[in-house]
Amino acid sequence: MTKEALKARCLQLIEDNKAAIIDIGQEIFAHPELGFKEHNTAALVRSTFERLGIPYRDKLAITGVRGDLKGRSDGPRVMVMGELDAVVCPLHPQADRTTGAAHSCGHNAQIASMLGAAMGLAPLADQLDGNVAFVAVPAEEYVELEYRERLRQEGQIRFFGGKQEYLRLGVLDDIDMGMMIHSHAGVRDRHFLINCDSSGFLGKLIRFTGREAHAGARPFDGINALNAAALSLLAINSQRETFREKDRIRVHPIITKGGDLVNIVPADVRMETYVRGTNLEGILDASEKVNRSLQGCAYAIGAKVDIQEMPGYLPLIQNPVLSDLFAANAETLLGAGTNIYGQELMGATDAGDVSSFMPFIHISTGGYDGDAHSQNFTVCDPEMAYVMPAKAMAMTVIDLLWDGAAQARAIRDAAAPKFTRESYLQFWDNVCAGTAQPDSF
Repeated sequence: MTKEALKARCLQLIEDNKAAIIDIGQEIFAHPELGFKEHNTAALVRSTFERLGIPYRDKLAITGVRGDLKGRSDGPRVMVMGELDAVVCPLHPQADRTTGAAHSCGHNAQIASMLGAAMGLAPLADQLDGNVAFVAVPAEEYVELEYRERLRQEGQIRFFGGKQEYLRLGVLDDIDMGMMIHSHAGVRDRHFLINCDSSGFLGKLIRFTGREAHAGARPFDGINALNAAALSLLAINSQRETFREKDRIRVHPIITKGGDLVNIVPADVRMETYVRGTNLEGILDASEKVNRSLQGCAYAIGAKVDIQEMPGYLPLIQNPVLSDLFAANAETLLGAGTNIYGQELMGATDAGDVSSFMPFIHISTGGYDGDAHSQNFTVCDPEMAYVMPAKAMAMTVIDLLWDGAAQARAIRDAAAPKFTRESYLQFWDNVCAGTAQPDSF
């Protein structure tokens, strides 16, 4: 069988399963679950693997599932990934009325497309010179932080992101390269978005501590922690001209507690912020400037400040060779000139962490209406949202694992990952200890 004939057979298998793939996407859309709680969605993934005869491991990072399709030879291992979780959007028409969870970010389409690719590739495994891992991962959305902090304290997780947990646990140690898709809200037409940027971020929990006093009778006996926090917002704003345009730094602090009673000098004031950017050097540089601003303003008022650094996500690194392979297959499906290149997406994803370990692509797709994470987000073209990505990813897998997996071997051999598992964990340890430097990775 030629590669073109193999692709044609794969596309026909996916087309034959189109209704089932769409049903999976719509079923998950109607029953959203939040991170590390995706038990029903994981069960659907398991049942599909069982039907396809794909061996799997489950309960990875609590709810994750990984199926492994073995090719005719033990060559490189290519990953097709999808995310199990929903986001919190209680006003969405399909939101869970108890938890507020809703698939207003399109992760349901990721799982449907990942399983759709499996439907096309599983019957053709004896034509592949390597292996395929179909990986369903929990908890991409950075939400319910108090719940995840409890999980962390109980020793069930260390990181708040599911892919980060997979990296920590070694679930992806044998993967050579990977791909996944993501919705692009508001793109109704049939397009794939290639080589899009996505930021990384660090999180900070900040507590200013002053001294209470009667705000009317003896304010001079107090130390006003709210003044220190308010001053720090000005100091952070004064740093913005020092952020380089190419780093695309975003700092967006909020005050979550401004005091206790209006007639008491505020002594306990809390803030939260992210420091976002498109590269680690810029993020760490901006993070240090933010910390100086917080510390200096606390000193100026006579207060104290505690800064708790929280591991966020790393910037996304799109592999150009994988991108080109996917783009060519996308144009085969949708026509020449239908791909959109290089859009800047300043949201963050823990796919960025995976991309620091291996060659990886994170492709955005059309077929959606409304705004991301909003009550009006919906799938307007189920075939584009669920089926076309399955076809494009499956075709790309065939390119990679054809002819002795020559393409996959070349990409793997040329890879220069930023991290090993050990250096990755050490990096985040240094971030949380406040000792990470721009040259520490």
